[in-house]
Amino acid sequence: MTPQELKNSILQQAIQGKLVEQRPEEGTAEELFQQIQKEKQRLIADGKIKKEKPLPEITEDEKPFDIPESWKWVRLGEIVNVIMGQSPSGTSVSENGNGLEFHQGKIYFGDDYLKVSPQITNEITKIAEARSILLCVRAPVGVVNIVQRRICIGRGLCALTSSIMDEKFILYFVRSFEKDFVKKSTGTTFKAITNDVIKNQLFPLPPLAEQKRIVAKIEELLPYIDRYKEAWLKLETFNSRFPSDMKKSLLQYAIQGKLVEQRPEEGTAEELFQQIQEEKQRLIAEGKIKKEKPLPEITEEEKPFEIPESWKWVRLGSIVELNPKNDIDDSLEVSFIPMAHVADGYRNEHTFEVKKWGEIKKGFTHFATGDIGIAKITPCFQNKKSVIFAGLKNGCGAGTTELSIVRVVNNLMLKEYLLWFFKSAYFIDNGVRSFTGTAGQQRIHKDYLSNCLLPLPPLAEQKRIVAKLEQLLPLCERLK
Repeated sequence: MTPQELKNSILQQAIQGKLVEQRPEEGTAEELFQQIQKEKQRLIADGKIKKEKPLPEITEDEKPFDIPESWKWVRLGEIVNVIMGQSPSGTSVSENGNGLEFHQGKIYFGDDYLKVSPQITNEITKIAEARSILLCVRAPVGVVNIVQRRICIGRGLCALTSSIMDEKFILYFVRSFEKDFVKKSTGTTFKAITNDVIKNQLFPLPPLAEQKRIVAKIEELLPYIDRYKEAWLKLETFNSRFPSDMKKSLLQYAIQGKLVEQRPEEGTAEELFQQIQEEKQRLIAEGKIKKEKPLPEITEEEKPFEIPESWKWVRLGSIVELNPKNDIDDSLEVSFIPMAHVADGYRNEHTFEVKKWGEIKKGFTHFATGDIGIAKITPCFQNKKSVIFAGLKNGCGAGTTELSIVRVVNNLMLKEYLLWFFKSAYFIDNGVRSFTGTAGQQRIHKDYLSNCLLPLPPLAEQKRIVAKLEQLLPLCERLK
């Protein structure tokens, strides 16, 4: 239950006579009703309010719920005086700031108001006295408040007054009928309710002493609702972040070697590393990849966390090929992928357009099926726009220059393990710290990928890590 639903529930209990007990010694609503009618007749006789047409009798079919025997169903216009606002002429606005405050609507919120000149004030009858109830009759229809000082009201407001009823009781009960007023509002340019709608609104009337006890109980409960709201908002924030936080935690566990157990029979990352180095040397000798500058040794101080003994800290550039080039015929149809075609978040998805290679081979990033593309510009990098290219037209493609490309060496690394590494908070946060460039055009440092420290598990363990992630990550989605 939301805080607003809880507050509405308390108001609903109140207007049904279920919030406090009834006490016979406090009299009946019928007695109070007759007292209000006598007071109205006196005010009419004194010329302070106008005599109005009698309102329709309330039928049994109209009554929306049962109320206690000591209560009485009435129409709002029978128990309060309704003063509909009316805007004064533009010439009446005070130029020197003197005069009576004029409020057009939005229920007396803030300090955005004009003042009506003293000369006009005496001619205006649309005045809300202090402690009147203000009801918004134009959007937002049905909102209520208590006015703290005498003001002039415009067409967006009406004032509800009573010299007998408890004003806070009127406030809370009228507030509970906000949805009724909204339903009865009409209009195209803006929604509004009329004088007749307000006066004919059904109102459950308790004795005066019970009104005061209802108000006291509501105001006793409101601080608890406020405390409940604080706790509820914290829980909502936690719940909204929980799926994403859980994914982050799973990826962190994965790259720390804590997601699956280690198995000695699967060998070591050192053995895998040497195998990759040998294969890279062979490809260099055959001219299939370029020889690269040696990367710096990894110091103990650089290692950000502990990893299993069978794993190995490596620099990414030492185990993959970065930003390879395609050498294919210009007439071949291939895939073209702008940044917008790469999904963000924890998805591994992309779409593509088809173009001739000759049209896109220059000025764009090259890649092939099985390569991994990683956005290098803000905010795409932080939004985890990274993907394994699959199903490319004729196995090749090109795309935005804001992609960095990673190619594994003859399947000696599992592409999916690298992809999840690239989506980890560890990789993203370190990349952001390496950013260069001006605001709005910042990118990861040109050497970030090649020098990035990667926790390398044996190949068989990589496969088990990916399988476990693909089992658990969809479950996080169900938590939303």
